[in-house]
Amino acid sequence: MPPVTEQLPTGTNLDPWFDHYAERAAGLRASEVRALFAVASRPEVVSLAGGMPFVSALPEDLVQGSIDEVMRTEGPVALQYGSGQGFPRLREQILDVMALEGIRANADDIVVTTGSQHALELVSKLFLDPGDVVLAEGPSYVTAMVIFRSYQADVDHVPMDEHGLIPEALREHIAALRSQGRTIKLLYTIPSFHNPAGVTLSWERRLEILQIARENDILVLEDNPYGLLYFDRPAPDALRSVEEEGVIYLGTFSKTLAPGFRVGWALAPHAIREKLVLANEAAILCPSSFSQLVISKYLETADWKGQINTFRGVYHERKNAMISALEEHLPEFSWTNPHGGFYVWVTMPEPLDSKAMLPRAVKELVAFTPGTAFYGDGGGRQNLRLSFCYPTSDQIRLGVRRLANVVRGELDLLETFAGTGSLTDTGAHRFTTPTDMA
Repeated sequence: MPPVTEQLPTGTNLDPWFDHYAERAAGLRASEVRALFAVASRPEVVSLAGGMPFVSALPEDLVQGSIDEVMRTEGPVALQYGSGQGFPRLREQILDVMALEGIRANADDIVVTTGSQHALELVSKLFLDPGDVVLAEGPSYVTAMVIFRSYQADVDHVPMDEHGLIPEALREHIAALRSQGRTIKLLYTIPSFHNPAGVTLSWERRLEILQIARENDILVLEDNPYGLLYFDRPAPDALRSVEEEGVIYLGTFSKTLAPGFRVGWALAPHAIREKLVLANEAAILCPSSFSQLVISKYLETADWKGQINTFRGVYHERKNAMISALEEHLPEFSWTNPHGGFYVWVTMPEPLDSKAMLPRAVKELVAFTPGTAFYGDGGGRQNLRLSFCYPTSDQIRLGVRRLANVVRGELDLLETFAGTGSLTDTGAHRFTTPTDMA
């Protein structure tokens, strides 16, 4: 009698169109940050996870007055289609915003987009072919990596330290990729108050990195959502302030006004600008006329610089509350101490695993973003991102205290099962062999 072979059950895909998708659809994956929002929005959970601006610091009448004035004087225009490049008046005003970071430009080279996230997607559509490489800091912005993967590009993470991207490491990564015959299309960077690391690229390194990009014919994609949200001192001037032809600059009103308007922009070299306009029109026809006119009226009539100062004060206070709470409750950890922006990047001692720890944290009514969300290569297990922008200082202190309880519980569990391996990221706790830990 022949041996009996166990027949493994085959799964059934519930999507009848599964075999019809384009290959690039495989790169569309759920973001760990987005997946957290459903849990973190529960009122009993202290969310240190999402990077949501504290829009309650924006006086209601400040925006409402702009909305009323637009509808009273320009209602038919606000409710109509507009230009695929954006309203000229708003593009001129954006020049004033960018001037605060040393940028001198022409309004004709600005393309208004539906948030800077949309600009990032348009640039990727224009430049990335399957198999191309995007260089990015390690760690890097989670949704940027989702976009790059959706165009079937690979992300190569370049190390960073407390002064930002390390130029020598960038040179080494470029040389290694070129030796493999790989095509490098973009260097994606968040130089000011980095998401998630919170660090800022020094001025000397900005100049050196631009020189490396020039030498290697690599286009720099500068993403700058947080640059004006400094605490004690401004960040160095933008990369685009030095280099015009080799940098595409992405900006947004989501962090300095409100994300609900969904208005951002790209400042690009002239030839690239032309293609961005065409890509913008192909994707959405035109950005929202209503949102653009409201923001334009706000910039025209409100003390928008004073309002940014208000945001700075709120976030600075909350950052200090987070650092103080970490020093009190988790002194065995290390973390960045940002001079602006929204985030603190925390490093845990081995063998703690941030992704494996998350279910216990949610049970203890605190949420964070595991470091694995910010790497495309599985890194970041000893890291987590804590956001101080949205919760109050009291909520931050409560959240860090709860997080410390989670850590103690995780360490107790690891000590109980010492020698059997580390906890992994399956959602439930699974134990690995010592070989798997290597």
